[in-house]
Amino acid sequence: MKRLLIIVMLLASPLWAVEPSEMLDDPVLEDRARALSQGLRCPVCRNESIDESNAILAKELRIVLRERISDGDTDRQAVDFLVARYGEYVLLRPDARGANLILWLAAPALFLIALGIGWSTIRTKRAAPAGLSDEEKAELEKILRS
Repeated sequence: MKRLLIIVMLLASPLWAVEPSEMLDDPVLEDRARALSQGLRCPVCRNESIDESNAILAKELRIVLRERISDGDTDRQAVDFLVARYGEYVLLRPDARGANLILWLAAPALFLIALGIGWSTIRTKRAAPAGLSDEEKAELEKILRS
């Protein structure tokens, strides 16, 4: 029973991040805020959204986001406001344009380069002679007898 309680608590822990005092009264606006906060990274926690994070800064970001939404900002305006303050780091999925395009393309490019190097290495290994020459066999026999 104790293990079950611990497992349930661990699974429900991300739900505890958004506190009831932060939630908006309008369920439509709250749903928008939750959807947006799931796409924003907590600057304190690595790869954890502000919706899941219990950090103080994440709580402040959730409150600011809800204030912007309740003041009438569109989703894009609210996210752009946070990006302007904290940089593109707060986006869990940054846009694939500008300098980010290099980061998006670097991994596939390096993978293709590695495949090319591996293929050429395997190809040159196949072209190597299969056996020893007569002189090499004689030398080997001589070494093995000593």
